[in-house]
Amino acid sequence: MRNVTPARLIVWLSLIIAGIIAFFSFLMSIIWFEIIWVFPLFSFIIAFLSCFIVFRWGIRQFIEKKVRLIYRTIHNLKLDFKNEAQKVDLNEDVFSKIRKEVIEWDKSNRKEIERLTDQEKFRREFIGNISHELKTPIFNIQGYILTLLEGGLEDERINRIFLRKAEKSIDRMIEMVDDLDQISKLESNRIELSRQRFNLVELTNDVIESLEYKAKNRSINVHIVRSQKPIYVYADPSKISQVITNLIINSINYGKKEGETKIQFHDLDENIMVEIGDNGRGIAEEHLPRLFERFYRVDKGRSREDGGSGLGLAIVKHIIEAHQQTINVSSELKKGSVFSFTLKKA
Repeated sequence: MRNVTPARLIVWLSLIIAGIIAFFSFLMSIIWFEIIWVFPLFSFIIAFLSCFIVFRWGIRQFIEKKVRLIYRTIHNLKLDFKNEAQKVDLNEDVFSKIRKEVIEWDKSNRKEIERLTDQEKFRREFIGNISHELKTPIFNIQGYILTLLEGGLEDERINRIFLRKAEKSIDRMIEMVDDLDQISKLESNRIELSRQRFNLVELTNDVIESLEYKAKNRSINVHIVRSQKPIYVYADPSKISQVITNLIINSINYGKKEGETKIQFHDLDENIMVEIGDNGRGIAEEHLPRLFERFYRVDKGRSREDGGSGLGLAIVKHIIEAHQQTINVSSELKKGSVFSFTLKKA
């Protein structure tokens, strides 16, 4: 009786009950009227038709009032709460169909719950991260101002020093707010890219020159591998300059002293792939999938006092994706990291 339809169930129940009634009618006919075949046959037909009508009405009412409520609820949820009536067909396997719908509904809702749980976790982490990042400069500013108010303002040896330190902390906060605003605009497509044809090698050399002092402080050699002829791409030069700057600064900050940062260009038919690699401390594999998240830190205990806003890689990812291109990272602990992204060839 597995996967039986309501219509088939009605027929079987009617046959069984009609058969029982016909049997008793047959016994009664033997006792009272000797053997009369017409009476049991007539009893069977009347009982079968009566049971069929009653069971059909009863089972339909049961499905309409009980099971159909679940079925309609599932369909309403699937149809974004549109109230579309579902007709009950007694000739199909309603129960198996409902079971299948419930299983599918459960699976889809599990995925939705998992997605919402991940979003909630990300939201909590993001709020915690941004409060942590803002807390450090705010407490620094508060400390400097309290020191000045308590007499340091009249002390010429420290007043200017503390004011400059407070200004530095304010600059960090402004940088963070500007970066958050930029990410928000990139996510909502409110930043229009000024795409044009430009020489990627020349732009990269300009970035390297601008970071020459920072690289020398850590004795890191930043260079393009092999002398390059001009490579022309179609993109927003100011935004790509920001991408390359962020990635080179990361390689300097996390590279080892007297190490190197290598920049390579690869021709991929319609695109140019840019690789920026270092031989620094590297990144553990479990951190790589979340590396481009806002404020995500590989070393949870590391202070960013000397770092940027903590949003650099998130901005880099959004800029590259705004160009309909991709960015990837590969890394090995104690051996270094390689960031690679593509740009459309011009």
